Amino acid sequence: MTARTRRTRIAATAAAAALMAAAACSAPGEDGGEGGDGDGNDSLVIGIATEPETLSPLLGYGKDGNSKIFDGLLRHDAELELQPALATSLPEVSDDGLTYTFTLREGVEFSDGRPFTARDVVFTYETILDDATNNAAKGDLDAVESVRADGDHTVVFTLDHPYAPFADRTVLPIASAEAAGGQDVNTGPYNTEPVGTGPYVVTGWTRGERLTFEANPGYWGGEPEVKRLTMAVIADDDVRATRLRSGDLDAAVLPPSLAATFADEEGLDTLHAESGDFRAVTLPSDHPVTGDRAIRRALDIAVDRRLMVDSILEGAGHVAHGPLPTASPWFAEGTERAHDPEAAGRLLDEAGWQEAEDGTRARDGQRAAFTLWYPAGDRLRQEHALAYAEDAGAVGIDITVESGPWEVIDEEMATDAVLAGGGNPADPDFDLYTLLNSALAGDGYHNMGRYRNPAVDELLETGRRSGDRGEREAAYDAVQRELAEDPGYTFLTHIDHVYVMADGWENVTTQVEPHDHGLGHGPWWNVEDWRVRP
Repeated sequence: MTARTRRTRIAATAAAAALMAAAACSAPGEDGGEGGDGDGNDSLVIGIATEPETLSPLLGYGKDGNSKIFDGLLRHDAELELQPALATSLPEVSDDGLTYTFTLREGVEFSDGRPFTARDVVFTYETILDDATNNAAKGDLDAVESVRADGDHTVVFTLDHPYAPFADRTVLPIASAEAAGGQDVNTGPYNTEPVGTGPYVVTGWTRGERLTFEANPGYWGGEPEVKRLTMAVIADDDVRATRLRSGDLDAAVLPPSLAATFADEEGLDTLHAESGDFRAVTLPSDHPVTGDRAIRRALDIAVDRRLMVDSILEGAGHVAHGPLPTASPWFAEGTERAHDPEAAGRLLDEAGWQEAEDGTRARDGQRAAFTLWYPAGDRLRQEHALAYAEDAGAVGIDITVESGPWEVIDEEMATDAVLAGGGNPADPDFDLYTLLNSALAGDGYHNMGRYRNPAVDELLETGRRSGDRGEREAAYDAVQRELAEDPGYTFLTHIDHVYVMADGWENVTTQVEPHDHGLGHGPWWNVEDWRVRP
């Protein structure tokens, strides 16, 4: 057993002891919490780590589906296959891939009683695409040239270029034109008091504390049996586990090491959801050290990904060699990178990075040193960052690990490395394009590493524009092989999302989840279909 493994195990044991001590000192609801299952077996209180900035789909809420307040034209089932939602079927697509026609479900009403029609679909997409709308994800719809209603129950999208995964984008929630129109889209009340067609309606939102929902009795899919839903916003992993143990919560998302402490708790189940959620280190191209290809390639094989999965994730995850999981049908076999610190050392030697007396390499007076940031309070990212720095140090690269809020990290990530996360398993375009496209270098959290590779840019365009599956597979295979030779990031792990919850419901399942999880993703992705266990 390595030193890192011992340290991780000791930390987990100490955390478990602290949690049990904290639980012994409090009772459910003592701290003003939601009271767990105190409202009866038709209510659910869930501990999540983060809350959304808005509840309006016009500003990006629920864009990947699973919104409890809204529906999209389509939805993903348990296997991530597209299924009809507000549309009656999958779209009709023209031979040139430029026209998508959706027939809409009739008789659907918004939660305020107004009818849902094609007008609402047109309003939603046109508002998102409006230059005045502050939706950071509007680039997802760049291919849309126009959207028009053909009567009340047909919508026609015209694209200005073929975009193979467009149907997957139409899981985007549909807003009410009547309720959301006539107000400032960026600051209006619809952002906190939305009206949708979904299975739940919002009854309250105390920022930083909780969001509350009630079942929509007029939901077109049938009124849910779970009548009351509370999402308790608890950023700290340890506090979330403590409140779950004390009975304040019915369910919570937890890091694997904390979830393991609940293994013997009666009445609680642990669920593992596979995900496309990766952890990776950005290697900014504009930094004199991380911008050097030899440094990047050396780090790529110096890191012990398997040990990270086994020790940090307690086995709840998989090694990552790129943004696409190795189990994905789109993964390029043969691009796996073995843990080989000796080969990493040779790469650095050949590139002129020579080891100095202090053990850190240097070249032409430049030390092989850089700073790696992770967001404060994120235990998993902290442990990944420390392990990565340890592996880098073993081959003579000195990494200083720092933590801070995202407001601080945002100011530094142009030249400093960041322990980043992301991932959307629906289509390879969703990860590869935003991570690697040169045009998005430095565009917020898109292409945080400022990766620039003209060959990759061309392949990415082929992958998203082609309607031929074989041609897309070849393009994305080539992208991953380029990335192995010229890594702009060090991909570390794909993380299983781990949930611990009371065993009181039937029809509880999980999907392969994206990076963004908690409010819409988790075992409660289909909570409207749950049944109270007799």
